[in-house]
Amino acid sequence: MSAPIELPKWADAGLIPILNVAAAFIISGLVVLLIGENPLTAMQALIGGALGSPYALGYTLYYATNFIFTGLAVAVAFHAGLFNIGGEGQAYVGGLGAALVCLGFGFLPGIILIPFAILGAVAFAAAWAAVPGYLQAKRGSHIVITTIMFNWLATTLLGYLLVNVIIEPGSMNPETRAFPPASHIPKFNDLFALIGIDFPNTPLNLSFVLALLCAVGVWLLVWRTRLGYEMRTVGTNPVAAIYGGIPPPHIIIIAMAISGALAGGLAVNEVLGVQNRLLLEFTQGYGLVGIAVALMGRGHPVGIVLASVL
Repeated sequence: MSAPIELPKWADAGLIPILNVAAAFIISGLVVLLIGENPLTAMQALIGGALGSPYALGYTLYYATNFIFTGLAVAVAFHAGLFNIGGEGQAYVGGLGAALVCLGFGFLPGIILIPFAILGAVAFAAAWAAVPGYLQAKRGSHIVITTIMFNWLATTLLGYLLVNVIIEPGSMNPETRAFPPASHIPKFNDLFALIGIDFPNTPLNLSFVLALLCAVGVWLLVWRTRLGYEMRTVGTNPVAAIYGGIPPPHIIIIAMAISGALAGGLAVNEVLGVQNRLLLEFTQGYGLVGIAVALMGRGHPVGIVLASVL
């Protein structure tokens, strides 16, 4: 039996994804044609609705911000041989961490409060993700099962707290009171207004820049650090990692914590940048879509950023 042909790296990482996207457009066009509509008109509406105006571009990049965070979270776990399906729950707990900071320390100036709230979101999400990592590393519990269970636990926990503990007094909606203005992450339209540029009022905020910085950070971590090498080794061959002096349990827990911290970026964008309060179902399925984004991007930050825009 002949060995499979190994494609050049440029073809595997660049050409194949482009062909996949092209095939998706062609198949979509055929479906539109079968229902009696013009595929070119539909394509123009699709592209115009996403990129055809500054308003559309703002919303596209806002959605892409969430997908970048969750896609990176899944990718980091992938490189360590883990399948983190718990992005939704980790983002929920991250939102709780951000909310506790904003509600408890709202008297702080924005230059201190915003980084503090981001740190709260990241720390809470990382700690929540590290528990399934520990169970996988030390107890043999499968990461897929535990992260799914932890999604439900996070949803239930947040629901209880929003209904019984941190709900806004007198409100019938399960949500906290509005965060102080100092905790709001600046939006692009406000920033552009400072230099005299008119940009539409969209949810796009500086979390997008933070997401791009995280993409660069993940690339440096995975391919330019010792920890990244150890993660890839454990993900490829745990037995070889042990012979090389790399402890897989230790790496698994660290990888899951980093993955959870990145999932907490979803909470940063939604809770601090858009909603400016903690409420139920702010994740809107972004954590699950992040799995598809990571797969489309082949686990590489550049591919994930491009897939997020799609």
